[in-house]
Amino acid sequence: MNPPSENPDTITIHRPDDWHLHVRDGAMLKTVLPYTARVFARAIIMPNLPDPVTTPAKAGAYRRRILDALPDDGVASRFLPLMTCYLTDETGPAMLAEGFADGVWVAAKLYPAHATTGSAHGVTDPLELGSVYEKMQEIGMPLLIHGEVTDPDVDIFDREAVFIERILTPVIKDFPELRVVLEHITTREGVQFVEGAGNNVAATITAHHLIINRNAMFQGGIRPHRYCLPVAKREEHRLELRRAATSGSPRFFLGTDSAPHAIGDKEADCGCAGIFTAAAAIELYARVFDEEGALENLETFASRAGPDFYGLEPNDERITLARGETPVPKIVEVEGDIAVRPFGAGRTLNWEIRD
Repeated sequence: MNPPSENPDTITIHRPDDWHLHVRDGAMLKTVLPYTARVFARAIIMPNLPDPVTTPAKAGAYRRRILDALPDDGVASRFLPLMTCYLTDETGPAMLAEGFADGVWVAAKLYPAHATTGSAHGVTDPLELGSVYEKMQEIGMPLLIHGEVTDPDVDIFDREAVFIERILTPVIKDFPELRVVLEHITTREGVQFVEGAGNNVAATITAHHLIINRNAMFQGGIRPHRYCLPVAKREEHRLELRRAATSGSPRFFLGTDSAPHAIGDKEADCGCAGIFTAAAAIELYARVFDEEGALENLETFASRAGPDFYGLEPNDERITLARGETPVPKIVEVEGDIAVRPFGAGRTLNWEIRD
């Protein structure tokens, strides 16, 4: 790890995008969305609402609610939500292709059933979606994958590696031109799979998986606000993620997987999985790239690799990050007695956004 002093004190990059984001709905949507929209120009919106986004009509309605929730200012109001289809056992190739052709969807999301929050309607056997994968391969529609098996006999820390072996490897073999994003990778196996696959396979990496390992969930007691799915893994995996993210490879790009939950839902007998990083996301990534002596590669990871994979241009606008102080709020109030606790709550980060 190179000392931060080898890096510059400021860095200007094209305005970044978030290629994996949860903004929820209703009051929560209106509260958390401005944190993303003040920094990111575009974001892939996850479709796992209580009533999942499974049709073009639902996607259009959700997009309108997101746009209506944007602050009316010169930056956030220009934010563009990119909608995704929630795949189920009943998803038909024709409907999927129609929504993609009409520009309603930019991708489809595969949740193995019961793998994470809001996945109860997900796919029971991903290997049975051959006709869907074939159509997506034909039209160039990206498949975004929560890559974990849900077999109770598989250790939770092994679920990503086993998914790659049992599910993803056969799918890529049968559909070699399918465009795939393995979302929020957490393991050496995930990194190695992406690096060994073709240019049609990429991965997103979260800030929190670059910063914490699995010990963080148990420091001084149970830490529910550090619990997410996929769970953080051993230190050796975190270091491999940091190597991949900061390498400058276009196969790895920014996806926060920022996932807000009310504090009461996190601090419960059966707490929800998800970490809310949107309150200071780009500052967290800057910290990691600084620590790794790789600030020159932050723009590729945050602003260029994602658009390139999705066939889009980088954003024209730019932002400047500088060494400074960004205080992370202790809580973010939603409404009534509902609030969210951000990742790093109450701490001060050593990078800030300059106007």
